[in-house]
Amino acid sequence: MTTKKDQGSNMVSSDRRGFMKASAITATTMGIGFVAASEPVMAAAIQTDFTGIKAGEQMIPVGSFQMPAYISRPEKSKGNLPIVIVASEIFGVHEYIADVTRRFAKLGYLAIAPEFFTRAGDPNTYGTIAEIQKNIVAATGDTQVLNDLQAALVWAGKNGGNLKKVGVTGFCWGGRITWLSATLPQVKAGVAWYGRVIGEKTEGNPRHPVDIAADLKAPVLGLYGGADTGISLESVEQMREALAKAAPKNSAAKASRFEIYPDAPHAFHADYRATYREGPAKDGWEKCIAWFKQNGVA
Repeated sequence: MTTKKDQGSNMVSSDRRGFMKASAITATTMGIGFVAASEPVMAAAIQTDFTGIKAGEQMIPVGSFQMPAYISRPEKSKGNLPIVIVASEIFGVHEYIADVTRRFAKLGYLAIAPEFFTRAGDPNTYGTIAEIQKNIVAATGDTQVLNDLQAALVWAGKNGGNLKKVGVTGFCWGGRITWLSATLPQVKAGVAWYGRVIGEKTEGNPRHPVDIAADLKAPVLGLYGGADTGISLESVEQMREALAKAAPKNSAAKASRFEIYPDAPHAFHADYRATYREGPAKDGWEKCIAWFKQNGVA
């Protein structure tokens, strides 16, 4: 793969073809390419090119640990850029998540997808979702994830990002993380795509979104599918009730809202999977961008 160092940074950039080719041949720090357990890749998979943007892997310090992240940004910009943290599905930072960061970069954002699972291992080494849940997700606690997210923001603030304009969006596992991240003072808005809002409390997951409504510091837009067999509309209603209870004393909880797509299944935005639904995915993306702009992340 032919790569080059971007001037003034340690980011490695390449064209998409070279990047994908290298990921298919070599074992890289990040699992760019599509994760095996995520089902066969569909023809609908969106391919965002590198025209006008810089994108690639960056190591972000978290104390003495170096956390890999996929970062995309406009090639040319004036002033500091609004920041979007993209939290992945349980499959980690693979090509779909990398592509989402490039879509944000095309819109003028500094988009960062931290590899939160890197300490636990590579999801691509497991062939089933159950194995990933057991060996990767269960070993990645909320405290660590939120600390990693804050470290990514520190890095962004030193590398052309505007810390007064921070948004977080995430899918499935990352949707839940989006709700939790909205309790951080740096975050101005969140967009959670079908993230779990209730669940069993464990040492690594001591609180779920339904438990933190009163602690929100940023409004969250929840995008959910009415035909999601894993996240029930009853659980979404529980979250609505928690937000309503917190609303009198919490403006972020009061401003948070849901968009339900009645016929959409789980992962309806994941354009590389059979669950993809073009209508809800495009509408949700438009609402995501509008939500960020509405809440000062633009």
